[in-house]
Amino acid sequence: MDVAVDRKLFLGARLKRLRRERGLTQTAMAGDLGVSPSYLNHIERNQRPVTAQLLLRLAEAYDVDLRALGQAGPAGEAALAEVLADPLFHGLETPRHELLTLAEEAPGAAEALLRLYRAWAGQRDRARAALADGGGGPGLDPSPSDWVRDWIQARSNHFPELDALGEALHSELDPTATGEGFSVLARARLAARHNLAVKVMPAEVMVAWTRRFDPHRRRLLLSETLDPSSRAFAIAYQLALSEHEPALNAMADAALAPDAATRALLKVSLTNTLAAAMLMPYAAFQRTAEATGYDIARLQSRFAVSFEQTAHRLTTLSRPTARGVPFFLIRVDQAGNVSKRYASGAFPFARFGGTCPRWRLHGAFRTPGRLVTQIIETPDGRRWFTLARTVDRQGALQDFGGHAERYDLAVGLGCELKEAHRLTYARGLDLAAPEVTPIGPACRLCHRHPCAERAAPPADRALTVDDWSKSVSPYPFAAG
Repeated sequence: MDVAVDRKLFLGARLKRLRRERGLTQTAMAGDLGVSPSYLNHIERNQRPVTAQLLLRLAEAYDVDLRALGQAGPAGEAALAEVLADPLFHGLETPRHELLTLAEEAPGAAEALLRLYRAWAGQRDRARAALADGGGGPGLDPSPSDWVRDWIQARSNHFPELDALGEALHSELDPTATGEGFSVLARARLAARHNLAVKVMPAEVMVAWTRRFDPHRRRLLLSETLDPSSRAFAIAYQLALSEHEPALNAMADAALAPDAATRALLKVSLTNTLAAAMLMPYAAFQRTAEATGYDIARLQSRFAVSFEQTAHRLTTLSRPTARGVPFFLIRVDQAGNVSKRYASGAFPFARFGGTCPRWRLHGAFRTPGRLVTQIIETPDGRRWFTLARTVDRQGALQDFGGHAERYDLAVGLGCELKEAHRLTYARGLDLAAPEVTPIGPACRLCHRHPCAERAAPPADRALTVDDWSKSVSPYPFAAG
């Protein structure tokens, strides 16, 4: 654990948030930390810096990850900057230090601002679509996928109760001791305990479905288009429902989703999390990841899972007593649409970011199946070590003139550069003076200039096109 001692750290708002989350008074926390209540009060008001010794006491007293203490709240500065880039706020200059102050000292207010903007933007976009289609009547609620994504990310994509259930069930099956694969043992358990059979069906029978449960005949039907790891995950999903549906329902109910569709999508996400915990039990997976330098191929082989399943699981390793590298994950299609965003720590992009063409995530489609690495720098000056590779969209086969083709996706996985020394993929690189590629969040949000790969001007900048010159960028713009 690195603790900065050469500069003053003013973490008053985050320390106050930590205290309130644990329901402590200043007197109680001061006693736990061995300081006076008045001294703690000065720290919370940023009138005193937090010392290295006090940080260590915080870690010991509350089992807190000091990396998390150094991050802004759920509504971070990047997300606020993205919102304020909307033309709606044109002419309103908000310096970065104000956004940081809002995100760190008033995270609740920042989150309220984001929710209000997203509701308004969603209504605006749906109204435009309705006008184009001759319809109308859009509501104010965020989409179910956005709501679920935000709810999961607010918990850093970590659900200890599901990890515990997954580890317990994996231990009961004990595939290592028996020599049988997880799928074989899980299918046997479904048959013996739940009178449920698993059957692989032809693609022309399943049509648009990759997995379907028939409750009347007690059969789980799987499409033949699924590869072995995806079939195993589908079986784990059904076993998770069969064994722990009451617990999953309780978690989904406690989230207070705004409507039935959102709750249903959340339950699916929670069940997926439990299925992953069954296939990749936390302690064994985290130990193997550390021992192999987070070698994804080794993890795939050890747990008989896919690249994407492994990468996704790596974003969940936030157990206080056994933390992994805090990864983020993003998945895109060939058109640049983002279908997954998860992070166990800091995330370099807000809701609509991550589509910069300079990031090799988007170039991975040119080298299918090959893992590419890159060190990127985001506009806030932070550096990230990233991996990217294409994966198959399981079950997504379409007939093109008599032959079927898979639709590829690209998965990007990354961590802060300071964590890269723990990864086998960074061995041999000069991490102290690396080759770095500056990238932006997305062209309409990016202020980097000039950029030959720019596809659109920033939404909050005026174009400076004239007849007398030509820029390397097709959209030169005025500085802010």
